[in-house]
Amino acid sequence: MKQTRFHGRYEDAQRMCQHPGCREPGEFRAPGARGGSFDGPGEWRWFCLDHVREFNAGYDWFEGMSAEEILSAQSPIAGWQTETRAFRPTAGVDGMPRWADYDDPLDAISARANGIKSRARREAEMEMDGRFSPDEARALDTMGLGLDVDRQKLRRRYSELVRRYHPDRNGGDRKFEARLGRVVEAYQLLKKSRVFA
Repeated sequence: MKQTRFHGRYEDAQRMCQHPGCREPGEFRAPGARGGSFDGPGEWRWFCLDHVREFNAGYDWFEGMSAEEILSAQSPIAGWQTETRAFRPTAGVDGMPRWADYDDPLDAISARANGIKSRARREAEMEMDGRFSPDEARALDTMGLGLDVDRQKLRRRYSELVRRYHPDRNGGDRKFEARLGRVVEAYQLLKKSRVFA
């Protein structure tokens, strides 16, 4: 699709203006019914120059906003008030590694890559290893541990996760209590495993 320098025109002889009854080429795009999202750029409607001008004249980004909301949206620092996940006090709590936890950034990237591996694949590898039962494999996954685990690594990881998820460490917030319960159950199961006997 070739875009010309002026007016955002896309020259394409096959596309027609989508305004009812118009027979002009649709060379200008406007937002469609589905906007851009994580899944892609969304849909476009294609209009001729006159109809895209009409569309733009009727488009009001601030529609439904109060005067304060409009002023806030027009502020040069709009959007900077929100807290990025990586800088929240609970960063790294939900399984995502925090940069501050690693001396080498490549270690953080490696930890993230290891976390992305599918759960089923990790469990299958552990079961194929023969040392761990399916329940123990799931418990290792809950703890974020792999096949290279020993008793010392298990204890260290357990105390790290308990500190991370405990309400006292999160300002009394109990939203990680269920995760803490799963970690405790996983540890109780794993410490009785024949592998660590």
